[in-house]
Amino acid sequence: MKKLGFLSFGHWSSGHGSQTRTAADTLLQSIELAVAAEEMGLDGAYFRVHHFARQLASPFPLLAAAGARTSRIELGTAVIDMRYENPLYMAEDAGAADLIAGGRLQLGISRGSPEQVIDGWRHFGYQPAEGETDADMARRHAQVFLDVIRGEGFAEPNPRPMFPNPPGLLRLEPHSPGLRDRIWWGASSNATAEWAAKMGMNLQSSTLKDDETGEPFHIQQAQQIRAYRKAWADAGHDRQPRVSVSRSIFALVSDMDRAYFGHDAKSSDQIGYIDQNTRAIFGKSYAAEPDRLVDLLRGDEAIAEADTLLLTVPNSLGVDYNAHVLSTILTHVAPALGWR
Repeated sequence: MKKLGFLSFGHWSSGHGSQTRTAADTLLQSIELAVAAEEMGLDGAYFRVHHFARQLASPFPLLAAAGARTSRIELGTAVIDMRYENPLYMAEDAGAADLIAGGRLQLGISRGSPEQVIDGWRHFGYQPAEGETDADMARRHAQVFLDVIRGEGFAEPNPRPMFPNPPGLLRLEPHSPGLRDRIWWGASSNATAEWAAKMGMNLQSSTLKDDETGEPFHIQQAQQIRAYRKAWADAGHDRQPRVSVSRSIFALVSDMDRAYFGHDAKSSDQIGYIDQNTRAIFGKSYAAEPDRLVDLLRGDEAIAEADTLLLTVPNSLGVDYNAHVLSTILTHVAPALGWR
């Protein structure tokens, strides 16, 4: 394991015990947790994107703000639902946020997951073309986004512009060099992981995937990663790809930890359906005393295959407690797994 980060879903609610009661609470605390994570030496701060929900949605203001408050930590998403995105406008937002952060963005994108409303992307003005599915539309949007962030000109300049133009076709501005190599695809199946490799994107694999073999979650995920790496090699790209997996991991070192997450010690993989036709397997949570936790995680084949581990955090419990959760992993668990 080369890099360790956190992943926040950015929930807020007025429920009992919630430290994030408003959207403002969640946004401001997300920035503070990124600052705290950088100070303790964590490698990445990643944020989930959901629409029509009391969770983090538009990521670029948050990423830009966190980028302005930090100097080293990677800042990313897991994932932006490309069914909802204008890829050209997104390219401008991403370029600006990446420049503010000094080239530290790691953007996870995907076809998205089931949302809070029916066909929510239609409310954003998007519709699959004739013969397309919404997943096809997401991949089409992703391909346009990948093309335009390369920084190559494609638009014919006005012969009478308001301001002088450089020669040739014009590109979108601001352009951030190197961003194209820091785009990840969130894949739930082996086939989409292989497609991501062919497209030259890094791979994000979450705490669920399509149940394609009936084997335990971590074994199926490890197989997905191996299929991705083979497809990457077959495509002949000239750089090494990155692969992340997400896990809910809690080192039980205090009575509060045991009260919140002691029940996860008996967690196991779960089977469910993310839509009418797709059977999915959901990975278990890990919660144990540090020594036992290390032994459990050493048996996770997908963590061994990945180079980046993202720790999902209970953001609604507040910055201080989440900093404690991350600190205990860094202190008691990560070194034994090869971090640093």
